[in-house]
Amino acid sequence: MVASVSIHPVDLHVGMRLRLRRRELKVTQSELAGHLGISFQQVQKYERGMNRLSASRLYEIARILRVGVEYFFEGFEGVSSNGGQTAA
Repeated sequence: MVASVSIHPVDLHVGMRLRLRRRELKVTQSELAGHLGISFQQVQKYERGMNRLSASRLYEIARILRVGVEYFFEGFEGVSSNGGQTAA
């Protein structure tokens, strides 16, 4: 039996912002992966929110894509752990 995967809204939002910025700069997943020393499949997982980005990896990506770390959280309105709405 395969366990269902629950993607956290923050991971999904950060991944979408990562993909948006990468495409704005016309950087391929393979090129970004090369700069990070990882596979393009790992970049895909980050962009889909399937794998979480560590703080240090997010910092590296922000530097490579020439944005501040806060860029990845712009426009995010999430759900707190108790179910209430929270603005980032």
